[in-house]
Amino acid sequence: MKRLILLLPLLAALLFPAPPLAASAADGRYAVCEQDVWFYAGASEEERLFLIPDTYYVRVLEEGEVYSTVEYLVDDLPYKKLLGYCRTDQLLFVDFIPVRPYLRKQITVTYTLPEAGDLGDDAFTSVERTFVYYGDRYESGQLYLYVLLDGTFGYIPADAPPEYEHNTDYLAATSGDGETDQTPAAESPVSATQIVVICLACGAAVAITIILMRGKRRQTDEPQDF
Repeated sequence: MKRLILLLPLLAALLFPAPPLAASAADGRYAVCEQDVWFYAGASEEERLFLIPDTYYVRVLEEGEVYSTVEYLVDDLPYKKLLGYCRTDQLLFVDFIPVRPYLRKQITVTYTLPEAGDLGDDAFTSVERTFVYYGDRYESGQLYLYVLLDGTFGYIPADAPPEYEHNTDYLAATSGDGETDQTPAAESPVSATQIVVICLACGAAVAITIILMRGKRRQTDEPQDF
């Protein structure tokens, strides 16, 4: 009988496993920068740095009435995390952890060396530099890209913003047009595999009971030594 009592919890654990754990709150809260969202070095309009790439996220560390403290990108070479601010009213907060929150993009720029062609060797006429791209900024009609090179941030002029894939996974989560499954949980059918497992487990429990009962009878028929 004692063996049966010990085996029943094991069978129950196999039939009804524990539910998966929810995502940890330590992962932080995220917000989408849908369009024209500035990243600020300080909580002031005079401290604009760049426009965050559309449809990508910032991780919100502290939500404020006017400005929220945020971080963008991560410390993963050649990328570097930026700590700053965004206007709270420009952010679209989400209740999930995005799979691809930040745009990871590098751009290569070719610079032509002045009068290098006189050397007669094409290897000396140009030099390439690869930058980590963070966002755009326009000043007096000129486009500048906010970039990182060898641990230093700065701007480089450009004729057009770089192309990148938009991150639209938040649309399905925030739109209310999609149809939701209204089937009650109690009406969820049990699969054939689950039925087989349950029957096998119940059969095993009955078999164990019978074996234990038979063993108990044999023990009672035999003389006991004290």
